[in-house]
Amino acid sequence: MVELHTNATLEKDLDSIFTSIQEASLKIYTILQKSLGEYTQNTNATGDTQLQADVQADLILQEAFKNIPCVQQICSEEQEKSILLHKEGLYSIAYDPLDGSSLMGANLSVGSIFGIYQGDFLPQNLVASAYVVYGMVVGIGFASLLKEGVEYFAYDGKEFHLQKCLRLLEKGKLNATGGTQKNWDKAHKENIESLFNAGYRLRYSGGMVPDLHHILVKGGGLFSYPATSDAPKGKLRMLFEVFPFAFIFKRAGGKAVSIQQTQEEKIVTPLLTLTPKHLHDTTPCFFGSNWEIDFVSK
Repeated sequence: MVELHTNATLEKDLDSIFTSIQEASLKIYTILQKSLGEYTQNTNATGDTQLQADVQADLILQEAFKNIPCVQQICSEEQEKSILLHKEGLYSIAYDPLDGSSLMGANLSVGSIFGIYQGDFLPQNLVASAYVVYGMVVGIGFASLLKEGVEYFAYDGKEFHLQKCLRLLEKGKLNATGGTQKNWDKAHKENIESLFNAGYRLRYSGGMVPDLHHILVKGGGLFSYPATSDAPKGKLRMLFEVFPFAFIFKRAGGKAVSIQQTQEEKIVTPLLTLTPKHLHDTTPCFFGSNWEIDFVSK
């Protein structure tokens, strides 16, 4: 990891970034309230068809980060390359402006995800992560190297208030599993069925932010998006989705790993030790409390 500046400097910088995320989230929420999930004719860097709200949310966040001198560069899931903002800045921010946007037409919760890196876009450089849940209220989870746990703030119509500090228990009760089941490998299918047979409850909306937030709020469980026959490298993107939430789950007292099953062995790798070769690289990913991650890692 790059050498951290003093805690006071880091705290000041993160406070500036977090304030901008709060302000931008309210602007995005206003967009969502007027949107019906309309698609554009364009695709993003990884070939997904963009919704109008995807594009609008991305522009809102670009404008927000332009006003922060300590931010050197940003990279969005909706953009092919990173964007240089302030040459002398210290931080790189990778973000998914609107996670789960395809759920908007069904009036389900969607979110935004942010990884704040001191230096280059590498997981060991993460100093903070945040996510926004756009649901009945706007809620923001924020984790940094300066504090244990994940601080959760909710907007009351006037301002954001700290509601609670989220921490995971050793073992949970929820099971959120992605990917088309017919494309799962045998080992993953057996693990998931074993958890259901043990009484775990299915909680999977198809939105990464609301599903992972649900596990954090309830104190534990497992979220998985495994390697599948149609997506052997996983579907979720390292910089924008996977690394930020791996950081958050670690700060909450849990674990996050990638699992690759070969004919000879199961390869388990902590997500925050992976090195992306491209800004939009993906990986299989598993997030959860300690017991569940240890279980699927065996």
